[in-house]
Order: sequence, then C-alpha cells, then structure tokens
Amino acid sequence: MQVADNMAVSIHYTLTNDDGEVIDSSVGDDALVYLHGQGNIISGLEQALYGKEVGDKFNVRIPAEEAYGEFMEERVQVIPRSMFEGIDELEVGMKFHADVSSGPGVVSIVAIDGDDVTIDGNHPLAGMALTFDVEIVDVRPASREEIAHGHIHGPGGHHH
Repeated sequence: MQVADNMAVSIHYTLTNDDGEVIDSSVGDDALVYLHGQGNIISGLEQALYGKEVGDKFNVRIPAEEAYGEFMEERVQVIPRSMFEGIDELEVGMKFHADVSSGPGVVSIVAIDGDDVTIDGNHPLAGMALTFDVEIVDVRPASREEIAHGHIHGPGGHHH
C-alpha cells in the first residue's frame, strides 16, 4: 500500500541539521504515526513520502521554506518585563503562548536585560534545512473518524 492522502502512515526517522547533529529521532521508541495529506508534518517531508511503501528507506534534505520557514527578524521583539504580569521568575528559554502577528503562537524568551525581555516567535528550527533518514513501517487507510478529526487515533496517534 502506498502513502497517499488520508492514509495513516507510521515512520521511524532521524532528523539532523546540516552539521550532522541529531535533533530528534524515533528510533528505539514508538514510530511517528500521522494522517497523510492533512499538514500534520512539515510540508517538505510530507511531499517526499508520497508514493512510498512499507519497508522503503530513504534520506531527504528539506529546505527551510518547506520545513519550519525562514527565520524572520520581525518575530524577535524586546518587550517590557511588565508584560509578564503574575510571573515572578523569568528565565531565558521559557516559552509562552501569545497572540503574534500571524495569530496564536509560541514565543520563547531569548534574552533578559534588566526590564527588557527579548522574545522570539520563530519556531526553534526556523531558517534551518533539515535532513531526515526515514523508514516507512506501516501504511493503512485512515478511519472516517480520523479523517473527520484530521489526525490519527490510538497507539502512536492522538487520544481523546
């Protein structure tokens, strides 16, 4: 069975950057299970998986614009500490849900200088080309309920 839209696809992957550093991997853990064609994974990887079958192994480099997008300087802002009302301790690396120019998103604190807090609304992997070593371990038709919900249910998928 081939990977196509509305298929439940299970993959093992190892994700590396251009320096060969491992960023993430499912090897030795549960496979990643997702609903193909619904934007549940980055677009470049989803495109690379079309037409593949169980047992296929491949390596693909995804450019930044087909992964988490280009790094956007305008998503880095300095805001006053007072914007974090009710939070006593701020630390670099903390993440917060916020309304950003593109809608709801996550911002990270990247620097603190007195009452000035620098936040970054870019994804941590924005601006990076990503390389995936992939093995397809299962492909099955998604259930009507999974298609209606836009994601996979059960082991390795979303649980309600």
